[in-house]
Amino acid sequence: MEREVAWKKYDEAALDELEALAADYIDFISENKTERECAAAAIAAAEDAGYDSLADCIAAGTPVGPGSKLWACAQGKAVILVHVGAAPISEGMNILGAHIDSPRLDIKQNPLYEANDFALLDTHYYGGIKNYQWTALPLALHGVVATTDGEVVEVNIGDGEGDPVFCVTDLLPHLGAQQMDKKGSKVVEGEDLDVLVGNRPLLSTAGSSDSADAAEAPKDPVKARVLAILADKYGIDEEDFLSAELEVVPAGRARDLGLDRSMVIGYGQDDRVCAYTSLVAQLALGDDAPARTAVCVLVDKEEIGSVGASGMASMFFENTIAEIMALAGEDSPIALRRALTRSRMLSSDVSAGFDPAYASVFEAKNSAYLGRGLVFNKYTGSRGKSGSNDASAEYVALVRRIMDDAGVSFQTAELGRVDAGGGGTIAYIPAKYGMDVIDSGVPVLSMHSPWEVTSKADIYEARRGYEAFLRA
Repeated sequence: MEREVAWKKYDEAALDELEALAADYIDFISENKTERECAAAAIAAAEDAGYDSLADCIAAGTPVGPGSKLWACAQGKAVILVHVGAAPISEGMNILGAHIDSPRLDIKQNPLYEANDFALLDTHYYGGIKNYQWTALPLALHGVVATTDGEVVEVNIGDGEGDPVFCVTDLLPHLGAQQMDKKGSKVVEGEDLDVLVGNRPLLSTAGSSDSADAAEAPKDPVKARVLAILADKYGIDEEDFLSAELEVVPAGRARDLGLDRSMVIGYGQDDRVCAYTSLVAQLALGDDAPARTAVCVLVDKEEIGSVGASGMASMFFENTIAEIMALAGEDSPIALRRALTRSRMLSSDVSAGFDPAYASVFEAKNSAYLGRGLVFNKYTGSRGKSGSNDASAEYVALVRRIMDDAGVSFQTAELGRVDAGGGGTIAYIPAKYGMDVIDSGVPVLSMHSPWEVTSKADIYEARRGYEAFLRA
């Protein structure tokens, strides 16, 4: 059952749509490298499309009915968009669920120190990374710093025109014999992923300019200069690191990849490629009420177990639906339970694309291939499907029909050979309500590396497939 390459079916009009979507997607992942940035961008796009704040509707007691479009946000890091359908919400919803967090380096709460005339920031990696991939490449610093006077300062250094960048240093091969004898997991230790941020000393603490007065030279002059720059640019001091969320991410824009420009290389495509296409599909429904209520869920913390107040395991999703149902006149616990149980969901997350350079860990006829369309994983997990959501045969058949009717190119896959490894998604969490859930997404090469690779054809088919699902 080998699937056809999606590129073969496109006419000029489809190719124009594909390239336009890819260009917008490249902009999105280049400009939004943290979950906060993605959430803010999603809300801005939703408001432009006529979505109203759920919080404002609750405060005003605004009634909700077919065609109503609402957004809700949790801690600035997770977003839910709801387009109320013609049928009562208690009859079930069509839901797209993706995550907007990605592997990275997080700055520790007490991070800044000086060693041997260098200023460095201490980090704690977030999600599953290969530590050695994060050395010797340009890095940017994105996030927020909350001060005790109630101000939240946005930080973005390394991606603006003319910005400096940062790096984690690596050992030169001339002195690296012992390092190269280590296992890959030990070549660079997690505690050694410190980010280099300065080398020039502050010669004096007096006045606004450096001075040669050694009596006034600070104890750690390079660290002091970094703090002086942060104070001047952002109005923050060292204590403010205690209440900061600062993320170290690869610097630079996503790009077209290949002489044929058929692919995209960029940071954070797991899972922003599915988050973006889910968002675009949701907004493409326009103003008319869909047959069933359409929902797009963009959550945080998937890479560390979907925990916390902004993760899928929180009550954010359930509480949001309960609030909307109350405004829609379906205000009862049993109506909420019925709505959740009767819903169906695509857990929109990426799949491992077959890589001929590492063919030994894939099972060829059950792998995802770049350029063959949207991928459905009936189950993920590891070993004996541990930790997976295993979609029912009936639901898989329904999804097949929806895709076939819409002419969407799709394929099915597992995450590598049996016992080669494995992984999970958010799918098992909403499945606890009894709803049908299946993993579906875009195949990715070099997943969880600083620069991941996707096919423009798969991005296009994902966007088409997600819209078809919401309209079904």
